[in-house]
Amino acid sequence: MSLAAPAAPLPLQSGAELDDIDRFRDRIAAIAAQHRPSRKPFFGRLAELPDAAARDPEMLGRIYLVYQAAMHATRAAVYLLPHLDAPALRKRKLQIFIDDDGLPGGDTHHYQLARAFRDIGAALPLDDEAFGDLEELCRHLDRDTAHFVRLAQSLYARSLGAWCVVEVMSEEWMRALADALSTHHPQIAAAPYFAECFAQGVEERHAAEALELTEAVLRRRPPLAPQTLRDAEIMAQALDAVWDRLDAIVAAAAGATLAKPGKG
Repeated sequence: MSLAAPAAPLPLQSGAELDDIDRFRDRIAAIAAQHRPSRKPFFGRLAELPDAAARDPEMLGRIYLVYQAAMHATRAAVYLLPHLDAPALRKRKLQIFIDDDGLPGGDTHHYQLARAFRDIGAALPLDDEAFGDLEELCRHLDRDTAHFVRLAQSLYARSLGAWCVVEVMSEEWMRALADALSTHHPQIAAAPYFAECFAQGVEERHAAEALELTEAVLRRRPPLAPQTLRDAEIMAQALDAVWDRLDAIVAAAAGATLAKPGKG
């Protein structure tokens, strides 16, 4: 009777790696707090726009393009997430895909967001199916948004850090965006893109899953911890630039309103 080969030993953990893992949730929380989306001026400036400017179809279309492009990049990049290859992990990963792209009746978060903006009068610059190949999409984007789109693809495939921090912050920015738009377009709060996510706790569930799965991976593979945390910080910084780009769109709309005869 032959003896089974001994299981391969787990890699030794350095003190720094242990610290990264033990404090992983705290470090992600600190990154999310430092880059908290609602602190960015975009949301407040959008809420304070004169109604006429906030209802301008072209301006709403520009906001839509930047926001949908960033969200599309993260939704597409989720399919590239590494280290979740065991059957139980694939099952949990699949549920995240379903939450975004497998909604009842063939719906998706992408289509829901597009409908929400069409319903408030936005002139959408791109058809839904134009949000496909990321390099092709980047030809329609400003530099900062294009950088975020490309970065999401590379970072999501490299570690779980970028995904983790985006999921942790997403509930806050969705509520901030819904609140800002609702100032001028009250009906948007009932749009499925917002209402269903909030009612079902989708983003909160994804945040909890991201933290739990990433922490489990790091405990099995401690050397991944430093890169995972670095990628979380890089992604958070890139997301800041997206909010800044959106703020520039709104600031330009506010300036154009003031520049009209009889204003200011």
